[in-house]
Amino acid sequence: MTDYSPEKLRVIIPVGGIAKRLLPLTAEVSKACIRLLNRALIEISLLCLASQGVKHFIFGVKGYTNYRSIHDYFEYGVGFSARYGINPRIHVKYQPNVEDCGSADSARINMEYYNVKDPVFAVQGDNIFDVDLKELLEFHQRKEAVMTIGLTRVNNVEGYGIADIKRDMRISRFVEKPKPEEAPSDLANTGLYMVTPEIREIFREKEVKRMIKKNRRLDFGYDFIPYLINTGRPVYGYVLKGGWYDVGTPQRYLKAMKDMLYGKVSSLRDFGGRLSPDTRIWVQGESPGSIIRRKKIVRKIKQGKIAVEGAVLIGRHCEIRDGVRIKDSCIDNYTKIGKNVVIENSAIMDRVIIGDNAVIKNSIIARHATILSTARKPTKISGVSVIADDVTIAEGSELKATKVYPHLYVKGKYANKIIMH
Repeated sequence: MTDYSPEKLRVIIPVGGIAKRLLPLTAEVSKACIRLLNRALIEISLLCLASQGVKHFIFGVKGYTNYRSIHDYFEYGVGFSARYGINPRIHVKYQPNVEDCGSADSARINMEYYNVKDPVFAVQGDNIFDVDLKELLEFHQRKEAVMTIGLTRVNNVEGYGIADIKRDMRISRFVEKPKPEEAPSDLANTGLYMVTPEIREIFREKEVKRMIKKNRRLDFGYDFIPYLINTGRPVYGYVLKGGWYDVGTPQRYLKAMKDMLYGKVSSLRDFGGRLSPDTRIWVQGESPGSIIRRKKIVRKIKQGKIAVEGAVLIGRHCEIRDGVRIKDSCIDNYTKIGKNVVIENSAIMDRVIIGDNAVIKNSIIARHATILSTARKPTKISGVSVIADDVTIAEGSELKATKVYPHLYVKGKYANKIIMH
């Protein structure tokens, strides 16, 4: 009998490709390691599962950038476990240096290589989810499913794989990216797949091998799930009760950030350093040096020298001058913000420097960027602009809905542009 306890579960996280929709943030870093709420994006998913007893994670990494980013951040799970007080610690492994041809193929390779005989939970590297693991495992067992797919209700079906389900939640098919009038339900595929150990035998079937050879692809959504359904295997849908986010575009990144600041994902509702129970304002700081800087910022907020509205997370070792207004935003560690700066609905990543009187709205400023700005020549960034790592924006510049690739110096006014050199 299969042991379905969380401790036995193997979580496989396929991370392949360059996440084109998130460029230029992913130009030099894996999408799984993009900073979100002062940590790596994928860390939020790991925390959700590790806090429910999961111990074994395998990153199905494909390509140099993905491997380097994830391996160097997580290594073998010791640091992550220490940070969140997880004892006994989690164990992190990596896909051998074998090219896979899709998310299901990544699961196949890792199950073979690590001789996995336990149930597998496959999750996507750019998703944030809230899942009651115990309930999902019980549902999966009760239905005697070969695969249970996490589903979430969506208002707009376009852009998702929509499940056609029978009354008992058995899935008869998926309709990929349907028009609203052609959608069989409002239940979208979240890319969370619980599978039985027998999946390893199914991966070895002649038809699956033929699909890999013919199409040079074995993706869960496009190939493997239809194969399971067409061969009569029991595939069921489980509706998530908690939040789910596909952080695949800058707009969705900002929405996930804001929703999480407002407490919509249960695994991460407190960020440390909360000012008071009745506000959603956090100023982080644990070491003696960072506590000194924290106290200074908190004092300025209480004196009204810094205006903080809505839900705001400010990281460690930040320096914020007088007259700054921050609303519904995240400011990452070691950031310096000059006088009279306005930041709204934006993510400012670590080691960013922002000059006086700059205005940043609905945008993402990535790591180590410098936004030069003065009272005489203020810089304005808006309209879901994305400024990548190590970019310098000249004073007086105006960027609207503009994307800037890493390491560039940009000067002037741009709207709806992609600046690559």
